[in-house]
This record gives sequence, C-alpha cells and structure tokens, in this order.
Amino acid sequence: MPSVKELIESSTIFLEKRGVPSPRLCAEELLGLTLDQKRGDLFLNWDRFLKKEEEERYHQLVRRKGLREPLGYLLKEMEFLGCTLSLSPEVFIPRFETEILLDLALKEIPDQPKTLWDLCTGTGCLGLATKKQRPNLQVTLSDISEHALACAQMNGEKNRLKVDCIKSDLLSEFRGRKADFILCNPPYVSEKEYPYLEREVHFEPRKALVAKNRGLEFYRRLALDLPNFLTDGANIFLEIGQNQGQEVGQIFNQNRWKRKRCKKDWAGKDRFFFLEFCSHPL
Repeated sequence: MPSVKELIESSTIFLEKRGVPSPRLCAEELLGLTLDQKRGDLFLNWDRFLKKEEEERYHQLVRRKGLREPLGYLLKEMEFLGCTLSLSPEVFIPRFETEILLDLALKEIPDQPKTLWDLCTGTGCLGLATKKQRPNLQVTLSDISEHALACAQMNGEKNRLKVDCIKSDLLSEFRGRKADFILCNPPYVSEKEYPYLEREVHFEPRKALVAKNRGLEFYRRLALDLPNFLTDGANIFLEIGQNQGQEVGQIFNQNRWKRKRCKKDWAGKDRFFFLEFCSHPL
C-alpha cells in the first residue's frame, strides 16, 4: 500500500503529463478530500499508508482530474471571502478575479440598511460575501438559471445569511423596485473566444460564460434597463473581459453615468468596471 507522500508524488507526475495546471496542488487537494483532511494536515501524516478503498477512491478522483474536470466540481465546495460555497456542475465556479472585484467594491459599500442586488448570481458568491461583510444591507440574489438560484439559496442557508432569491432574466422581475448597489458578473465570453478557453472551462455551463455581440450583450442590456431600477447615486460594480474596458465605457456613455472607472486585476488587465448613476444629469 502506498503512503501519502508516494501517492502525492506519483499523482503529481500523472497530472503534469496530462497538462493539468498546478498538478501538485490538485494532487494534494484531492487526497485531502479522500482522507477528509485539510490539505495542510497531509504533511503531518506524510508516512501514513492508505487503505485499499481510500487508494481506489483517490485514483478515481485523480483520473477525473486528468480528464481536465474542474477541481471545484471534484471538491464540491470552495471558500470565497469568508463564505463556504457548495458547487454544482450546473453552476459556474467563482474565480479569483471575482474575489478582487468584491474586495474593491466593498471599499465603496457602507454597512447601512440600503439595497443591493447581485445579478447573474451563480453560486451567490458576490451577494453572500457582501452580506457577511455588510450585515445591514438588504441583499437580493437573482439568476435566470433555476440550478444557479437553488445553489445560491442553499449557500445562503449554509452560511446562515438572510438574503432574498429571485429567478429573473437580469431585471425582468424587479419591476417597481430600486437598488442602491448592483453587483454583476455576467457572461462576457464571445462565441469566437469560447473554443480557445482552457479545457476545464468547457465542463462548466456554457450559458454562464458566453454572450452575444462579441461578449457585450449583457452590458448593453444593463445600460439600457438599469436607469429604471436605480436610486440617485447608485453604484454599479461589473466584472468584464480583459479586452472590454474601452467598449464597456462606450456602452455606458450617457450623461447619467458618472465616475466611470475601469479597474485592473492583479495581472494588470482590464477586468472591472465601476460607475455611478445620476438620475438628473445636467
């Protein structure tokens, strides 16, 4: 029977040969899952030998990862800015860039009894993490996908956060309501870009990734519809594609949009677009 050390080393080589990014990390995370241990605790049991059933389960997970199945779907949960999120193959996996988006947005969101909507919520990551950091906010999560909304609602209960959940095609079910803050990470990959994404991404729901009009469909819809749903001075925080900063700025070019800022991720690429709404522009 192999030891923890031997299994990690052999699995790392196996995953590396199959082009898996961060093969050592994946090997360790999957073994931690198999043994129901935190990844860091594996090193305290470096010479432990696995039982036959543990070894078989681990090899099965490693083979699936070798086929480039996303690590998040194998682990079935992830941490996101203080929240533990359950993951489902029918729902897009939050990325590190989205954590940066929220970290930046929280600098401009006070802990007051104001209204925040997380549109295209997916797992609920943005709205739930905001609610945890700003408990006085009234937070609503929305998505057109029933699978995503069920996942978001489950994650709200999992993290004991009181939020509302609405099935909505962007703002279609928010008639008569207004928000002070909008968070949105919509689909923004173009049809042309999609075939060239990493293999892992093709396991995720295409509808959560791809948008028409060169990936700009949802920003065009938001620019047109949002003014009817915002309070004066409302702030909007969007995630965008790395080459979309200039075009998104042109979409939100009316006088009612103020303080328009395209912000970069840690790689120096355009990734976020922040703006403020003015209900009575000069």
